[in-house]
Amino acid sequence: MLRRLIRLFQKAPTEQTDEHGIVLDSVPNHVAIIMDGNGRWAKRRGLPRIAGHRAGMQAVKEITTAADDIGVKVLTLYAFSTENWKRPTDEVDFLMRLPEEFLRMELDTLMKRNCRIRILGHPEGLPEHTRKVVQDAERKTKDNTGLILNIALNYGSRAEMIQAVKQIAQQVADGTLQVDDIDEQSMEKSLLTHGLPDPDLMIRTSGEVRLSNFLLWQAAYTELWFTNMFWPDFKRDDFYHAIREFQSRGRRFGGLK
Repeated sequence: MLRRLIRLFQKAPTEQTDEHGIVLDSVPNHVAIIMDGNGRWAKRRGLPRIAGHRAGMQAVKEITTAADDIGVKVLTLYAFSTENWKRPTDEVDFLMRLPEEFLRMELDTLMKRNCRIRILGHPEGLPEHTRKVVQDAERKTKDNTGLILNIALNYGSRAEMIQAVKQIAQQVADGTLQVDDIDEQSMEKSLLTHGLPDPDLMIRTSGEVRLSNFLLWQAAYTELWFTNMFWPDFKRDDFYHAIREFQSRGRRFGGLK
């Protein structure tokens, strides 16, 4: 009886949360976002699709800041896929100019926040003017130690995995790797995300419920969160709502708790 009373009066340890209700010691290390719905956002307003892409750029700024403020270590944004080249030429040309516009306006702020920019994808396939500006941003921020902002440009997960398999096959052919030594680690070392943690949380806007060739290997145990909201409407509070829901889930990675 005495032991029961003691347990009743003992205070359970409380988790420290911030003003947004986010548990500070379980913020996801890596958040990936499929930024979808720019064109439909513009269409609903009677605007050209490029207006939606420009509005989406403001969301990139807000969500990058929001992620950095709560201690997310890696933020990966799906900006342009290997399949997006199929879109109309004028739209593709505009999308290839957006990184220049974004970095021209925001690079100083990102530097002050100690953010590091990394381009995830195949830069050799980008127009020279786009490749030059993103590689320059990578160079200027390479020594920063804060949030890593991965911008997925000309990225496709299947192409990434094929390239990784070719690299491993070449190592076997060269005799630097034995077939029996091929494992998850050797695969991960050959991926574009080498050195980064796998995404803990993947967010997709616009109501579509698929991965669209994005981080397929890396997302094996990623928590998925979908919203009907179009990307330009996705704000800081919406991002934090996704984080809180992530924190409410039990992650077992195939085992039991």
